[in-house]
Amino acid sequence: MAKLLSGKEVASHLNEDNKNRVRVLQEKGIQPCLCIIRIGENPGDMAYERGALARCKNTGVSCRTVSFPADVSQEELLTSIQALNEDASVHGVLLLRPLPRHMDEAKVVNSLRPEKDVDGMTDLSMSGLLSGRKNGFAPCTPEAAMAVLEYYGIDCTGKRAVVIGRSLVFGKPAALMLTDRNATVTVCHTKTIDLPAVAREADLIMTAAGHAWTVRAECVREGQTVIDVGINEGPDHKLCGDAAFEEVEPIVAAITPVPGGVGAVTTSILVRHTVEACERQNRRSFMD
Repeated sequence: MAKLLSGKEVASHLNEDNKNRVRVLQEKGIQPCLCIIRIGENPGDMAYERGALARCKNTGVSCRTVSFPADVSQEELLTSIQALNEDASVHGVLLLRPLPRHMDEAKVVNSLRPEKDVDGMTDLSMSGLLSGRKNGFAPCTPEAAMAVLEYYGIDCTGKRAVVIGRSLVFGKPAALMLTDRNATVTVCHTKTIDLPAVAREADLIMTAAGHAWTVRAECVREGQTVIDVGINEGPDHKLCGDAAFEEVEPIVAAITPVPGGVGAVTTSILVRHTVEACERQNRRSFMD
């Protein structure tokens, strides 16, 4: 039976640190604030927004939302982002994506100042991740996956890691983060030949393929750690990850559940980024 890597424990640990840092800011008269921009009423976006609002409230971070109808013009959205860029009381901005098809997502995303980009969306934020410079922040979900590894004492040094998925939201930044932690990384995708054979060679599998049961029994072996980032509707219409949990869990050494795994940590990372953004933007106050 595998060790269950519960995200709730990791989130609880992060939340205590977030609360302490917020308390220090508030003692200096500074109130950290996150703004969430949502377009339309996608159920997934609205659920994430509710979770972020609850996490902010729990840790003392102010959170405001700006919502637009699905047919909002790109010009109106850019005007709103520019106003938030110039609003000193807002320290972090989260733009829920994907954006409507009538928008140039790259142009919209890169209109946000990287110091307020708390989910690593902008090109400057991504270049900071690549170069190791703190131009912005890493995307929250891969950083949440790293927080799970750190909390449970899973050392990546010298390990063979397979990342399934190559998106800018998770796969590519996760590969960079694992490399920074001295893992030897292989990135797999839809064109990978014989994925099960490649996955079985790994010590650590991180999957964000976005398809239920991508990782099945033939993909794993004893001793592995599986970090499942997928959130899908399974064949039985229940929420599940990329891994076929009932098949994989009896074989591997450790695995994150879905739900209750990495997803439970992501909003805590979002709050941590907002708090850190606030600290950076008010650095002079800490020097007094």
